[in-house]
Amino acid sequence: MELIDQHTKRIMEGCKERARDAGLEFGGDTLEYIVTNRDLVDLGPKNMIPTLYDYWVQDVEVIKERSRYELYPNNPYETVINTRPAISFYNDNNPDWLNVMIFYHVLGHIDFFRNNHLFAHTWHEDFEGQALSDKRYIAKLRSEKGRWVDYVIEFSRGIDNLVGLYSELSSLNRHETPILSRLDYYFDVFLQKEKKVRAGEYLKEIERYNQACRDFPDAPDPVFFAEVAAAYPEFEALYSKFKNRRHSRPKDLMSYILENSPFLAKDQNRWMKPVVEIVRKTALFFAPQIRTKTINEGWSSYWHEKLFLQDDRISGNEVGFARVNAFVTALPFVGLNPYAIGMRLFEHVEDLGRGGRISYDFQKLLDANLRKKFSREDASGGGWVFKVRENFSDFTFINTFVDQEFVDKHKLFVAGRRLNPRKKVWEYYIKSRKAEDYKQMLLDSLYHPPSIDIVEEETNDEHLYLTHRFEGKPLVKEFIANTMMGIEFLWGGPVKLETTELIMPAPEPTGLAAFYAAFATDPFPGSSREPSYRRVVYTMEDRKLSKVVL
Repeated sequence: MELIDQHTKRIMEGCKERARDAGLEFGGDTLEYIVTNRDLVDLGPKNMIPTLYDYWVQDVEVIKERSRYELYPNNPYETVINTRPAISFYNDNNPDWLNVMIFYHVLGHIDFFRNNHLFAHTWHEDFEGQALSDKRYIAKLRSEKGRWVDYVIEFSRGIDNLVGLYSELSSLNRHETPILSRLDYYFDVFLQKEKKVRAGEYLKEIERYNQACRDFPDAPDPVFFAEVAAAYPEFEALYSKFKNRRHSRPKDLMSYILENSPFLAKDQNRWMKPVVEIVRKTALFFAPQIRTKTINEGWSSYWHEKLFLQDDRISGNEVGFARVNAFVTALPFVGLNPYAIGMRLFEHVEDLGRGGRISYDFQKLLDANLRKKFSREDASGGGWVFKVRENFSDFTFINTFVDQEFVDKHKLFVAGRRLNPRKKVWEYYIKSRKAEDYKQMLLDSLYHPPSIDIVEEETNDEHLYLTHRFEGKPLVKEFIANTMMGIEFLWGGPVKLETTELIMPAPEPTGLAAFYAAFATDPFPGSSREPSYRRVVYTMEDRKLSKVVL
């Protein structure tokens, strides 16, 4: 691995100049390295961060990828990492014209990292330097604690997909919420959430306070709360508890364990906390990338095509570019290509912007014919792609801009698969051409970790109580036991997890049973053909898992 030579660096600087003229924004300094295919295979399990801490899973992945490369050799063109300065790696056998295309693609990535709001917590962070410090710290701990370091890493990585990225982002410019006054707590929390009084009784209390203000304009609160204390003796104790409670709630399960685990708080276990924090920080750094795969690759593909075709340095290599570009951005009939979908969605956004169809005047039109005929030239319409790049994630990008016009224009469809019993083969067929179905297929393919909350009222030093916020998809049962075992270790006591399970209907009868069922009044007694759901609680105690149906 070595830095690119001066000739190739001049090519990159030329690409930077043209990209800035087109509106892309990125830092002045970048580092580019020439690597072999084997180097890229070895760096892959570390997310291309050479300084990332060592872990046995990475070695297993390297062995697996090397074996795969020996069977199916390929030529990865580049990879770029979100560091300060940005670092990118290039294959050692790329010709100059291909490097021009690749450099534009990389600059698109760097621009995206520097401007998309999901990466806001990484904009001023030297992650590579921090990762090197973390790597050395973990290596030092291994020499002292042995295999226990890897146990802590493994148990932490079991829940590192639950890091609170959006909580982290929302806290960047958020001021601390002031503590509610006694009066606000009484009306907003105590009466409504604690006592759940009826509307009539709530209005009577408001009138009673207003009367106290009229009778004692200088000091109505003491008189009013004297009667509250008589009616609700527990009020003062509850308000005091409310004031003392931390108002900056934990961002995620890992931070809650770090702050509250009685096991990690013990003197002999304090060394584990920095290890858990390292795993959490690493997961938090990469969390935006997995949520912006389509929009990020689409943005880079959109710009590498646009800028490459305008570059005077590639004359005579248009055919080679077309072949490589088609390989990267082709739309498959079956399966998904984030490069292709993302790039074409940005082109669609550009068309919508130039035609004025992202304007409020267009959005308020309800008549389909008027929407079809609507056309208003907007000279600044091309600027919409930059606004989308800045503010959207994969979910909002797809959910907002995949419409019937986009699906029809690119002849997209949802493919289904069925068994042909006569030919004894699987057949693919066009299942739907509707934009809603195609959009849902794209959304279903996105990364979406489960939402796990801590039930603090049920949690104490003895055990930890978690609840899974059900969003239509149950937890993967195969992962529950090992994940909860890791949480039990980090907490130092039993862990309960409340979740929702899917109950599949009984299979339809076959053979003779199906024949008799056809003549029955209720062919499938006691069985609905639709799946049902039930709430259950898993308990992990002493590394043994049990389940109770609620």
